[in-house]
Amino acid sequence: MGAELTIGPILFNWKPEAWKDFYFRVADEAPVDTVYIGEVICSKRSPFFEPLYDEVAQRLQEGGKSVIFSTLAEVMTKRERKMTEGMCALEGFMVEANDTSALYHLRGRPHAIGPFFNVYNEDTLEYLAKNGAKHVTLPPELPDTAIAVLGKKAKELGITLEVQVYGRVPLAISARCYHARAHDKVKDNCLYVCEKNPDGMDLETLSSEQFLSINGVQTLSHTYLNLMQEMEQMQSAGINAFRLSPHTHDMVRVAQIFRDVLDEKINDDEAEEQFKALKIPAPFSNGFFYGKPGYQWVEAEAT
Repeated sequence: MGAELTIGPILFNWKPEAWKDFYFRVADEAPVDTVYIGEVICSKRSPFFEPLYDEVAQRLQEGGKSVIFSTLAEVMTKRERKMTEGMCALEGFMVEANDTSALYHLRGRPHAIGPFFNVYNEDTLEYLAKNGAKHVTLPPELPDTAIAVLGKKAKELGITLEVQVYGRVPLAISARCYHARAHDKVKDNCLYVCEKNPDGMDLETLSSEQFLSINGVQTLSHTYLNLMQEMEQMQSAGINAFRLSPHTHDMVRVAQIFRDVLDEKINDDEAEEQFKALKIPAPFSNGFFYGKPGYQWVEAEAT
């Protein structure tokens, strides 16, 4: 069985109609196997999207996609604990835990682990597997050497591994909302200003160099991760699925490029030319994979 291609949860605050339209188009057109849905970053956004979950999940399943629901990556309040508990209680769907609070509700049941868990070593992987985890998406900052070690361990444990291969890289979650602060607002009265930046708000250094991106309480890379050239190596290391993180540009086209590379219908050079046509609004990066600073681009060695 070949590697799967997945679409991760939307991390940004999109308008509900755009959120729904994105998943409907993915259901009908994107050559992906699994789609994750659910609010991961800010619980205040959830009421806008929760009424759409059933309709979107059904449409995705009708389009031949598996659906996994993702939990919050940071749980601090009683309301957020209740929200996480409710998500974990869903029947008929796999749930992806992104915070340890979800593990209490998922213990002993098959579930997935999201990239917000610090799965850095074999012991952590084994502990999660014993708790019921069947699928783990590794943190995007891991180098190839660590991925290979965890891939071998996952095979021993009988679980599958996933790696993000496209999109801005999640770097940190904060209790404070810098996005609101940047607009002279506070977190509790933010007026949802993060919707002004549907791919994140770019930050610059004091010397005017583009640096990071802010999404509510989340910090992401400015660059867009692209591990297209590294997928073959990761498959050999035991990676079973590759995740595309959604952005507002044509993600169906992005998915098709990655699918064509996986299926060996196009080579890396052809894929690179197709990416140029998409006019991605920031440079690509892959530094973490090679043990370098994450924002860097390292040319893959020819094989």
